[in-house]
Amino acid sequence: MILGLTIVLILVLFLPFSVKLVERNLEVFLFIMGVSAAIISGVLDKQLILKALEDPIYITLAVLVAGLLFRWFKEPMEKGIIGTSKAMPFGLFIALFVIILGLISSIITAIIAAIILVAVVTALPLDRKSEIRLVILACFSIGMGAALTPIGEPLSTITISKLNADFFYLIRLIAIDIIPAVIIFGILAAVLVKQGISDDSLAANSTKESYLEIIIRSLKIYLFVMALTLLGAGFEPFIEKYLLGLSPLILYWINMISAILDNATLAAAEVSVAMEPQTIKAILLGLLISGGMLIPGNIPNIIAAGKLKITSLEWARFGVPIGLIAMVTYFLIILFF
Repeated sequence: MILGLTIVLILVLFLPFSVKLVERNLEVFLFIMGVSAAIISGVLDKQLILKALEDPIYITLAVLVAGLLFRWFKEPMEKGIIGTSKAMPFGLFIALFVIILGLISSIITAIIAAIILVAVVTALPLDRKSEIRLVILACFSIGMGAALTPIGEPLSTITISKLNADFFYLIRLIAIDIIPAVIIFGILAAVLVKQGISDDSLAANSTKESYLEIIIRSLKIYLFVMALTLLGAGFEPFIEKYLLGLSPLILYWINMISAILDNATLAAAEVSVAMEPQTIKAILLGLLISGGMLIPGNIPNIIAAGKLKITSLEWARFGVPIGLIAMVTYFLIILFF
């Protein structure tokens, strides 16, 4: 069983970056890998199938409704965004946007924050390189900021549930680590994101999506989340055998696998009420930071990459180095403080 899961893990890690057919059909590929992992682990039963069918519903509906709203109100929204960006220095606008979006994602949910991100990026005059950088840095910000409350994202919901903790527990535990990171991502965005095309040529990128395109993207999100549910359930025996009981410092680095697996599932498997707060903090930070490194690591990544047609390789070229720098920085903080 472990050998089979190891093979699946290797395929999930490398094929999206090396095989064009897999990259173009990532949702289908991950679904096949998820079913394979669940079968290998012997967990593919009626209950898991129902859970895999139910988990993506909320996200899919949010993406569908937002897609329709953006289609209907695209022009006034773009004019408002462009007007705001012109009213202040561009770098300041970008920094504030990334910081505020990251912080409010814990209230409006990571999904809605990602949808807002896509709308703003679509409206701004950016070249391709800056567009990708802004999306990735904002998704790091959203992924970390959303974890401050149990309504922000599934990881925080599951953690609070497993610990039988109150609504503000995660704010007390990790806000001192998360908020500075969100601010730093905003500053990085201000420095690394540059204006590209002129406002006059923005119309070339302002073509409205057809209703069919909106529906297809929503279905892809549904399949993607279903695949992550199956992958997470399939890898639970792997996690239980090799990860539980390890030092939190080791778990911190091992949790980089959340770059390709649902971090909420890993949190469900690893977090325990018997753990010390600092151990829980190390586990959560490892999951949250690495979740921004690759597209499958977090729902905001999936939504933004799908809408803006960012490939796995394009994301990894910038997301992995940024994520590794953040991982090393927080490891030193955990180790010494």
